[in-house]
Amino acid sequence: MSTSSRTTSIQSPPWRVGVDVGGTFTDLVIADSDGRTDVFKVPSVPADPGQGVISALEAACAALGLSLAQFLGECQFFLHGSTVATNTLLEGKGAKVGLLTTKGFRDSLEARRGLRKNPWDHRTPYPPVLVPRYLRLPVAGRIDARGAEVEALDLDDVRAACRVFREEGVESIAVCLLNSFVNPAHEQAVAALLREEGVCDWLSVSSEIVPIMGEYERSSTTVVNAYVMPRTASYLRALQERLIALGLKTKLLMLQSNGGAASLDQLIRQPVNLLLSGPSAGVGAMQYLAAGIGENNLVSMEIGGTSCDVMLMNEGRVAITDTLSVNDYDLVTPSVDIHTVGAGGGTIAGIDAAGLIYAGPEGAGARPGPAAYGLGGTRPTVTDAHLVLGRLRPGPYAGGTVTLDLAAAEAAMDNELALPLGISRTEAAAGIIRIVEQNLMHAVEQISIQRGYHLGRFMLIACGGAGPMHGASVGRRLGARAVYVPRQAGAFCAIGMQHADVRRDFVHVLMRRLDETVGAAIAEGFTQLQAQARAALGEEGFGEGDTRFDYELDLHYEGQQWDVRVTLPRDASPADIRAAFEREYDRQFGHTNPEARINVAKLRVVGIGKLPVLENPVYPTVDTPVVPVETRKVYADRLGDFVDTPIYRGADLQHGHSFEGPAVIEESTTTILVGPGDHVSVDALNNYIIRFGSED
Repeated sequence: MSTSSRTTSIQSPPWRVGVDVGGTFTDLVIADSDGRTDVFKVPSVPADPGQGVISALEAACAALGLSLAQFLGECQFFLHGSTVATNTLLEGKGAKVGLLTTKGFRDSLEARRGLRKNPWDHRTPYPPVLVPRYLRLPVAGRIDARGAEVEALDLDDVRAACRVFREEGVESIAVCLLNSFVNPAHEQAVAALLREEGVCDWLSVSSEIVPIMGEYERSSTTVVNAYVMPRTASYLRALQERLIALGLKTKLLMLQSNGGAASLDQLIRQPVNLLLSGPSAGVGAMQYLAAGIGENNLVSMEIGGTSCDVMLMNEGRVAITDTLSVNDYDLVTPSVDIHTVGAGGGTIAGIDAAGLIYAGPEGAGARPGPAAYGLGGTRPTVTDAHLVLGRLRPGPYAGGTVTLDLAAAEAAMDNELALPLGISRTEAAAGIIRIVEQNLMHAVEQISIQRGYHLGRFMLIACGGAGPMHGASVGRRLGARAVYVPRQAGAFCAIGMQHADVRRDFVHVLMRRLDETVGAAIAEGFTQLQAQARAALGEEGFGEGDTRFDYELDLHYEGQQWDVRVTLPRDASPADIRAAFEREYDRQFGHTNPEARINVAKLRVVGIGKLPVLENPVYPTVDTPVVPVETRKVYADRLGDFVDTPIYRGADLQHGHSFEGPAVIEESTTTILVGPGDHVSVDALNNYIIRFGSED
């Protein structure tokens, strides 16, 4: 996929570029002025992720017959999704952080909230606290819950902390004082002194990053921001300078966890907003597909090498959440509501203590990878199972970066599962797939049925390199209306980056009862937040004609702890607000309490900078016959046997082609499995729709 001999159908600038750096591959998608797109995949370089970006650009330029300077000089839009912030946290390679906190609250970061995901598990340790106690230093001074100063700030404590931080070689400082979300004056004074002292270059202030109630969550988020900031900012600045030196004239935009883009200048101090920078690009891809196919109820199931990310779009909107946990560190940052499970092509299978087959969550990674890769792996994976079942073709795979060895997959299946259990190789492989698909079903159900959505209203998007192998089977069992497979499913996130608007989220804590007197406070809060959003978008170059503002409220019944978020017009009355809250509450929980009082917890304004829409290309309808390139034996789970299955080359299938399953379609970034009796067609977007036949 990255050789200089390759040709491409994209032709005319200006170019739009989306590049997604993953653990195994760096995906680059280019769109031209007519909306045509092409995908380029190169191996990622974990030691220098920026080199993977440059290598992908070089591959694209070779196909276009352009120099890097010529290509980058014609780029209208360059958006990057990076896992640098996430990997920094997961690998424990962040900065040495010092924390300034209110006197008496030095240990709240380590105490957490005392809650565990599994209340019966009292032994599994929490992850190491990111700031050891000797670097968590108290500062005298106190703001109360109403924002009034009850004890003056002692700046001598700050100066003393600076001396400790210098002696200990602290690289990044976090400031989180009590109740700063209602009155940031003490934090602002501390930050001013820290900048004057010049202890270090990196400073994270909680009232600037996450001005919300909840001291532990605010502290944890601010500390994580400080922890990942130096490494993330250094990488992003170096990449931007490298691209500019090579000829890029537009801003480098980064994809945030909320699914929107922002410039490097705005994110350099808040890298915590990049922790879902890759997967959140699925929002843009879903919006693009929804507009093209006329469907606004979609569930995406993106399956890669080790995990499956699931997102839901209801009536054209993808839910945003504030709560995020990365490696068991609790964060509050606007993020796309994604549910992730350990199920992918590299998911390892084995036998548990009860003598039953299990699959996941452990994955084989890129190295050694599945046994079929021949890179040292000996344990069977989902990829090995598909190969044994005839669903994947032995030989070069993923653009020639690996070669699938059927004999190695069969040996792993026999040695690890079939022979110890006394079952056939086929039964072992089929068992792995059934277990994984059950896990995939639960993942989709968690974000749909358990949130009050009936899947019969939704179309399932099967994407990622491995998603289309499972889409039809999982979609049928879940009762989805149909399955949609993007032609470039293996680059779903990079495609989504082509369609991401610039987005900034602003929040204000209110804590008022919803009654006739609260309207003025809500209006004033929205006005202040909108001014902040307008200023931020103005710095990105957006004016009145290309901006949009959404207004949201977090509400709960009096006495409840958790909020329900609703979107509503800015001038909604208290009665309208109550009605909107109870509709959403009833949808989620199946009941309401009309006599209960409602509290307003937070106000939110979402500022959207609308980038030029990338139009869907027009593909002509063809009436040529569909001809498979071969027929081979492929295992059909619903029939419990191998059946003669036509194998189609994706490049031969065009808008207007349709046929019945069973079938296997081999695309450049994925392989699509169509079950017996199911019907597949190529739509006007040049993508695939699978509709289910009868169970017989």
